[in-house]
Amino acid sequence: MSHLFTPITIGGVTLANRIAVSPMCQYSAVEGSANDWHLQHLGSLSMSGAGLLILEATAVEAAGRITPACLGLYSDANEAALRPVVALCRRWGTARLGIQLAHAGRKASAKVPWQGGGPLAAGEGAWQAVASSAIPFDDGWPAPLALDEGGLARIRDAFVASAQRADRLGFDLVELHGAHGYLLHSFVSPIANRRNDGYGGSLENRMRFPLEVAAAVRAVWPRDKALGMRITGADWIDGGLTADDAAVFAEELRRVGFDYVCVSSGGISPKAHVHVAPGYQVPFAATVKKESRITVQSVGMIADPRQAEAIVAEGRADCVALARGFLDDPRWAWHAADALGAEVACPPQYQRARPKLWPGAVLARPVRTIAAN
Repeated sequence: MSHLFTPITIGGVTLANRIAVSPMCQYSAVEGSANDWHLQHLGSLSMSGAGLLILEATAVEAAGRITPACLGLYSDANEAALRPVVALCRRWGTARLGIQLAHAGRKASAKVPWQGGGPLAAGEGAWQAVASSAIPFDDGWPAPLALDEGGLARIRDAFVASAQRADRLGFDLVELHGAHGYLLHSFVSPIANRRNDGYGGSLENRMRFPLEVAAAVRAVWPRDKALGMRITGADWIDGGLTADDAAVFAEELRRVGFDYVCVSSGGISPKAHVHVAPGYQVPFAATVKKESRITVQSVGMIADPRQAEAIVAEGRADCVALARGFLDDPRWAWHAADALGAEVACPPQYQRARPKLWPGAVLARPVRTIAAN
């Protein structure tokens, strides 16, 4: 029996397998609102066979968007625009649905990647970014505004309000974004946090604001659903966060009442030296799993089904999440099931393309991807 295709219960939600479609920014929203792109993109991925589909980083306030084209859940219009997307995925898809709530922090007010990235100019609609400290993300970036107590309270409450909107929309899971150099990560990381108040200095102090946000969201998010955070396993820069720091943070999240963490890395500074390779972030997840008592999801160039199977079977993580793997192959979970001799959900409209009913499957994909019967 495939470990990857065994069910797992996270909080109050049971997933059919241990494969998730990771949140992936699409930079296609209008004033934070979803549109036809999200309908087709997410509708397709909801039928991928993955046990869980998590929507892209979704800003909790307009100023928390990475770019002007990022998704948001901070207004009635944003909420209304997502309702048909959720309904479509529910009607035709098989995956449980999650949403990643985020604030871009000092990486906000940027151009979309295919327009060069980098900070927006004043004449391009730039806005004031905020962060843990007034340290620019990189050379040529404007300095963010260091958040005072009023700003911290506003953003904490914005996360709460967005979580309540997500609950009304019927999402099964909320994931807070505490990685990739965005706001919550910028508090935990000593690379971005140079505060001299109760939110800076020691790891305990640097974790304080993200944990306050976590506790506030936990107070309003239903216990019969799932709640987690994407955290950083390494900053990949001298003096930055390590996997041991991530394990401490994960355990504190568990104490707050969180159900899982997804362990990623990098993004805090362009000066970081990230060593990208297949499964390059799995060791961070393995450390967190070993040193804490929370369910752990792993990410990071997990592309081969047998690689994913080994990660779960060997106990390095409880589940895996793929991003670009699903962009490349929206039916990755189907093909993983074929390779591992497992069963996976498939809409009846598509069943005639599965190997049991279509001999051409071995021609359409390499024979090695389909398990011998």
